[in-house]
Order: sequence, then C-alpha cells, then structure tokens
Amino acid sequence: MDRDETIRAIRAALKRRSGKAWSVTGGRGTAWGWITIDVPPAGRADAAARDAGRHELRRLLGLEPCRWARNETIPSANDYYREYLDRADGLVPSVVGTPYWD
Repeated sequence: MDRDETIRAIRAALKRRSGKAWSVTGGRGTAWGWITIDVPPAGRADAAARDAGRHELRRLLGLEPCRWARNETIPSANDYYREYLDRADGLVPSVVGTPYWD
C-alpha cells in the first residue's frame, strides 16, 4: 500500500472500532511519507479531552499507556505501515517496523 491508501485504511479501521473520526494525515515536504494519527482538530482545544482522546488512541492501537499523551507518528516504511494497519484493525501486528535511521 502507498501512503494515501494506508491513511484511508487506518482512518476507516479506527472509525469502525471506536465510532469516532480520527485525524490521520500525511507529512509534507521531507516528511512526506510519514503519517500522524491524532484526535480531530476540534478535540484538541480542551487539554483534558485531547489527552483522554490520545490515551484512547493508544489503547485502540494496542500500545502501552503513556504518562504524556501525544499523537502517534508512523515512519515512512512499508513495515511500519503494515504494523499500524494491523494495530488499527485491533490485530497483533504481523510485522513490527524497525528504525532505518541513526
């Protein structure tokens, strides 16, 4: 899958599982292949709601709770795309991305 197909698939899977519309966007410029998942912009105005949404997102993705709620960033690589597609579908990842940078 390419970046745009991955974005659509992750967005649809999270909506199907949570009933909520999540912000799944692609990077620009040198970060073009990277993908960011976050609460929708309207949900970021109130810090408590934003943090609760980000904690819910981590739970949906099968990630450990984090003391500091933040968005999720997916590096530009097929293994990472596949991992987060599986996570968004509520599956154990069939592959786990490995860093390709120093």
